[in-house]
Amino acid sequence: MSFTLAIVGRPNVGKSTLFNRLVGKRLALVDDQPGVTRDLREGAARLGNLRFTAMDTAGLEEADDESLPGRMRALTERAVSEADLCLFIVDARTGITRQDLVFADILRKRANGRVILAANKAEGSAGDAGFYEAYTLGLGEPIAISAEHGEGMDELRSMLEPWARKFEKEVAETDLEEGVDPSDRPLQIAVVGRPNAGKSTLINKILGQDRLLTGPEAGITRDSIAVSTTWGQREFRIFDTAGMRRKAKVQEKLEKLSVSDGLRAVKFAEVVVVVLDTSIPFESQDLRIADLAEREGRAVVFAANKWDAEDNRSEKLASMKEQLDRLLPQLSGTPLITVSALTGRGLDRLREAIEKQHEIWNKRISTGKLNQWLIDMVASHPPPAPGGRRIRLRYMTQAKSRPPTFIAFCSLPEDLPTAYKRFLVNGLRRDFDMQGVPIRLELRKRDNPYADRKVHRATKLRKRSGFKDNEY
Repeated sequence: MSFTLAIVGRPNVGKSTLFNRLVGKRLALVDDQPGVTRDLREGAARLGNLRFTAMDTAGLEEADDESLPGRMRALTERAVSEADLCLFIVDARTGITRQDLVFADILRKRANGRVILAANKAEGSAGDAGFYEAYTLGLGEPIAISAEHGEGMDELRSMLEPWARKFEKEVAETDLEEGVDPSDRPLQIAVVGRPNAGKSTLINKILGQDRLLTGPEAGITRDSIAVSTTWGQREFRIFDTAGMRRKAKVQEKLEKLSVSDGLRAVKFAEVVVVVLDTSIPFESQDLRIADLAEREGRAVVFAANKWDAEDNRSEKLASMKEQLDRLLPQLSGTPLITVSALTGRGLDRLREAIEKQHEIWNKRISTGKLNQWLIDMVASHPPPAPGGRRIRLRYMTQAKSRPPTFIAFCSLPEDLPTAYKRFLVNGLRRDFDMQGVPIRLELRKRDNPYADRKVHRATKLRKRSGFKDNEY
């Protein structure tokens, strides 16, 4: 990436639409109502031959710092200060508003001339007046674009090219000094949970900065925001997701989009951290979220947050572990780490648990060990014989990891009871130290290589005896 481009402007001028076009994906939520974007979202952008980092920001609003809009504005202003370049978006159809004038003045003070002015929604003649009015902002010559229809992208690329050349040499020298290895992939984590469980606060404490918007209000996070960091000695990519309420309570279109975005983050993660509110742990929605992660085949770690506010800790921890084993038997043995997002207590133990679960999730067991284990399991507890037909388990191998997936060949796979299959899965989890990760066990019937030969031999015997197929 040659430089960072922060896309700024007042609410509902099309910042997220342009961001999605630049990164080539629908990463940011887009809706007609203003104020959809609240956090900073980064993405690898491409425009012609240019490669850079695009940053979608919350709409700039006139508000005090204590309110939610005020905290959103402070986060955006920090992005303006940190970005290499700012793209200030105005609405060509609405024209220049008083808010645009206020924030143009902010950019003049904070961006130090690193501003490109763009009049969005300029398709057709309806945006002509607003485009020419943009000259009055005093931020240089504007460019007319349409983020929705892709118009004006060549002009935008021409404006960005001089900046790309300016930063290209600096970044190349930095990468050479740091020895950047593109083959090193960060461990991907999705942080999920109910609204107001402290997910964003926890991630901010891991990052060591107020990167994500937080506050006492429930449901602040709307997008799934991905942030990269070095935690311990390892690179991590952490996805902050919107709080997931029960499906019956999710009525608004925007909240449905937020939950859908969070579910997508779970599917792309390697380890899912389920954040619990210690005061009310393992509510029905917590169980649904954890079960979703297990069904998607992701390793799971539970983080019991707000532990600093708990008085009777030993009894509370014992109670939560009992609830975990009883309510989520498919995730029995999953690490339950007590943390405090406010103080940072327990974060080292949380990191160690995540790395351990990721290691187990990638674990492979040799076929020799598996088959010796299978012989011992069958000897200690033979499979049932439904209808007097004995089921023979002959062979087992591991097909893949991520999650660990095993194939067992047996004589009557369709008749093997689910309880015995669960017995084998629990044995794998216990004997090979695979607690807390999903295990897939597939039963197959092994083909008989002599089946066709037996049929052929029976046909030859009939012919020798003089019988025909239609004779009685």
